[in-house]
Amino acid sequence: MNAVMNPAVADDMAERVARVRAAIRAAAARGGRDADTVTLVAASKGTSRVQVDAARQCGVITFGENRVQEAVEKFSPPELAGDHRPRGEVHLIGPLQTNKVKRAVGFFDLIHSVDRLDLAEAIQREAAQRSITQAVLIQVNIGAEATKHGATPDATPALVAAIRSLPNVSLLGLMAIPPPVDDPESARPWFSLLRQLAVSLKLTRLSMGMSSDFEVAIEEGASWIRVGSAIFGPRR
Repeated sequence: MNAVMNPAVADDMAERVARVRAAIRAAAARGGRDADTVTLVAASKGTSRVQVDAARQCGVITFGENRVQEAVEKFSPPELAGDHRPRGEVHLIGPLQTNKVKRAVGFFDLIHSVDRLDLAEAIQREAAQRSITQAVLIQVNIGAEATKHGATPDATPALVAAIRSLPNVSLLGLMAIPPPVDDPESARPWFSLLRQLAVSLKLTRLSMGMSSDFEVAIEEGASWIRVGSAIFGPRR
């Protein structure tokens, strides 16, 4: 944790971040959008605090983690207990188990992966106990894949209605991880389907797109893009 990043590695990261930001601007322009409406979430799973700090020095201010415990260890100031607020803005972009809700609520600025009512209700109970409001997204299994988390598109309207009734949970939009494709352009129909579903539910904000396809996702209306390897390089 106390290691210093090699200057050459830091320079490489700066170049990576600059390339990603240039791609965001270009994709937003193609989509007729303001690039400032797209939030870059640096997917920092498997990285160190040194790498996160280097990315922050390059202007990255929002990070996404897949696991609660890893996020707590990485983003809590070392002098504070794990249930204190992290430094900077941190999102949970991986699945959330109900037994991790207590640590997640109030720690993450946004939970992208709510996919069932019992999880939303657990978040509601914990947030109410702390007298806070927790921002969430509903994860939609847009391709109905058996190996992925997420509510089915058909079940999403009822889940949206139920979560909207929870006073300490703020539903901001939808999130999806589309089926894998060889060509980023092939992901476009999935992103379009998520956008259409959101519009039908009067939701306007979408978390979609990763390193391989975020430009297409932006063109289709992404509000948050979750970019890992394009910033941090290959993971170990």
